[in-house]
Amino acid sequence: MSLLLRAVARPRQTLLASLPRRHASSAHDEHHDHHHEEHTVYPKEDFFNKVWLGWTFAGLAAVGWYKYAPEAGEGTYLTDWMSYYNTSSEVWNKINLQHLVMSTEGQMEVLTIADAKKPPVHRYRFPQSFEQHSAHLQPVGRTVDLSGLVVKTDRL
Repeated sequence: MSLLLRAVARPRQTLLASLPRRHASSAHDEHHDHHHEEHTVYPKEDFFNKVWLGWTFAGLAAVGWYKYAPEAGEGTYLTDWMSYYNTSSEVWNKINLQHLVMSTEGQMEVLTIADAKKPPVHRYRFPQSFEQHSAHLQPVGRTVDLSGLVVKTDRL
């Protein structure tokens, strides 16, 4: 028998058929479709549970608020209460003015310190010239007494 006949005569297994099969469960025991009984107890559904009572009281409160709320021209209770405990605008204006004055004074002090400069010191290029003059042949009243003169230098 030739190879060709042998290949045709014997059916080949497909790749999928050669793979091991997986079943739904790897357990060997039998599975029964048995469910446990339901033990959950649900509350009775009526209009007297907490949710319905809450919405009922909220609706009654809204109707009461609408009926007893002040008119459009009147002041509301909340506004009256807030105005009673708030500080008046005159007090705030006084506080703000005092703060403005204090801030201005502080800024003036800062500017005074920032613009401060040491007084100018006139330095001579050759301070030894004060010591080089002759004390003789000077006319009376035309010279200045330089005996107590102390010349400042860069070294203090």
